[in-house]
Amino acid sequence: MTAPLTPPPPPHEQSPEDRREPYPAWQTRPAPGPAGYPVYPGAYEVSYGQDGPGMKTEVREAVVITIAVALAGALLGVLWSWLAPHVPLIADATTVYIKDTEGEQAIGVDGTFTLLALGFGALSALVVFLVRRRGGVPLVIALALGGLLGSLLAWRVGIWLGPTQNVVAHAKAVGKGVTFSAPLKLGAKGALLAWSLSALVVHLGLMALFGPRDPDPYQQKPYPVTAPPPGPPAA
Repeated sequence: MTAPLTPPPPPHEQSPEDRREPYPAWQTRPAPGPAGYPVYPGAYEVSYGQDGPGMKTEVREAVVITIAVALAGALLGVLWSWLAPHVPLIADATTVYIKDTEGEQAIGVDGTFTLLALGFGALSALVVFLVRRRGGVPLVIALALGGLLGSLLAWRVGIWLGPTQNVVAHAKAVGKGVTFSAPLKLGAKGALLAWSLSALVVHLGLMALFGPRDPDPYQQKPYPVTAPPPGPPAA
């Protein structure tokens, strides 16, 4: 007499594990990943790190860049006082006037400052790009603000190093009918923005040409295809 067969449980009493389709012997069951999603073997991984060194670090670097660029304005002021043409003045018994009324020395003073500021802006942008090959709002603000402060410092240093501002005392010191140089004067105040504009344009161009590129998430390697092992030889 045989033992009665136990009927299988109805489908609604089977556990989810029993109703899951079995994996072949050659395929590895995926391990659970974040949020319960499976991670298949061989699939590529995408890691989302923090974009850049962090806002606090960027702000600290921006402060350092602003101070360094602004201090470079002292060198610009020295070069301006040395390279700028001098406006000749002459005095008689009662009046001090320009010796060459048709000369362009005053325009040359503004032009020299503008050209030097443009060069300093391009150089500062190149140095910042080589030291820190990354953009960002703090860095752009640092270049603009540092260039403006550097231009203001260069303006005051150049005036301080140039001829004295007391024209009457200077005329009395050199004597009547003797030509002397007028004090440095920046007539075009818009030249104070040349450094900042040059730095921003050059840095933008360097970032567009040689800056880092974000990886394209759609250009990834496909899932690897694993072939099943060969079956038993045919009889």
